[in-house]
Amino acid sequence: MKNITLSADDKLIEAARARARAEQTTLNEQFRRWLADYVQQEQKTESAMALIEELRGQVRTGGRKFTRDEMNER
Repeated sequence: MKNITLSADDKLIEAARARARAEQTTLNEQFRRWLADYVQQEQKTESAMALIEELRGQVRTGGRKFTRDEMNER
């Protein structure tokens, strides 16, 4: 595991540490979770966009435009 150095306001760091303690974890562990989520968000977005592009080539409406009500029908 690689160490990094971050800078933040002292009061913010202490408040974050207090919250982490209350959640029975550490600020370091919370940062690792945040970093993993941060990276996964981009990957999920890219996957979703790839699926949309794939479906765009497969869905045919014959040029028909749907009304708002039709698109929201369940």
